[in-house]
Amino acid sequence: MYLATLMLLGSGELGREFAIAAKRLGCRVIACDRYAGAPAMQVADAFEVFPMLDGAALRSAVEKHAPDMIVPEIEAIDTATLAELEQEGWRVVPSANAVQLTMNRDGIRDFAARELGLLTSRYRFAESRDEALAAIEAVGLPCVIKPVMSSSGKGQSLARTAEDVGAGWDYAVANMRGDRPRVIVEEYIAFESEITLLTVSTRDGVLFCAPIGHRQESGDYRESWQPAGIPEAALRSAQGQARKVVEALGGHGLFGVEFFIRGDEAIFSELSPRPHDTGMVTLIGQSPNEFELHVRAILGLPIPAIELAGPSASAVILADRESERFGFDGLPEALGLGEPEAPVDVRLFAKPKTLRNRRMGVALARGGSVDQAVARAVAAAAKVTIHYDD
Repeated sequence: MYLATLMLLGSGELGREFAIAAKRLGCRVIACDRYAGAPAMQVADAFEVFPMLDGAALRSAVEKHAPDMIVPEIEAIDTATLAELEQEGWRVVPSANAVQLTMNRDGIRDFAARELGLLTSRYRFAESRDEALAAIEAVGLPCVIKPVMSSSGKGQSLARTAEDVGAGWDYAVANMRGDRPRVIVEEYIAFESEITLLTVSTRDGVLFCAPIGHRQESGDYRESWQPAGIPEAALRSAQGQARKVVEALGGHGLFGVEFFIRGDEAIFSELSPRPHDTGMVTLIGQSPNEFELHVRAILGLPIPAIELAGPSASAVILADRESERFGFDGLPEALGLGEPEAPVDVRLFAKPKTLRNRRMGVALARGGSVDQAVARAVAAAAKVTIHYDD
């Protein structure tokens, strides 16, 4: 009846789009998250509510639904249980090793720098404020301080002085995920741009999407655009490094590989073994989009070509406070900005609760140039406002 049963661990907006792509190919989707009513649960065949770090609950859900594949969508998962399940014969996408290495920044950074020899910034890890201060002797000032385990850049700060390092430690620990007070202190790279290189590992080889540029604020992305204009030499370097790391991690699927671009250099930053938030631009900018690519790759289906529709952009729609009673205004005005050759679209994530600076939707746009597409996406996002009823 079903092509495959997929169990999604984490059911946010990325999981929702993945579930839609999987359903279109006849898959059965089980959406799991720590709270009921999560976006992907609303379009799935069944759901389970439990903390992803609860190994016993994770195992119970897997044994109950017997999925053909376990598909992590977030970082905060009990990876030890995933490894056990994989050893017992359950399939983890792309692999339990990839999920475990990329769950924390220390694992993937050491793997990339020490084992694979990728170009990275100087860095040190710290498990106390004193160790963080000592780390600046090796990496220098200014430096960037991040929790080794977080999501969407939360807990990240720039330290210009030794006094800033202490405050950066406190901020990172306060915004980390899990119960592991550990941070990475890394050299500040004076880069020209940041990119996400969506890299697809398939049964037939490795494919690349056009590079995606993005702007961050408070450690979280605000706009992304495709294609990012970077030197050809930097793109070749990024593709070579991305190929090397995804092949070393193993398994099939889409990987979001992040780089700093400095001249002709691509400096490896981070990696997610799943669709990337900045890649939501592909919902309007390319075919297949990143979610369809992930589904096809893990199912072993052909991907004849990845076609870019033209300059495209995304801009986030943020809440400004906490509420469980809210609605949206301005959708007709936002969609009305579209034109036949430059469409505009809006995706509202249907999250049951707003929080300050929580992503509640994204505006998508195409244009005659990247700058025009970004401007249109930002304008469309600004048209969509949230009203609160409490």
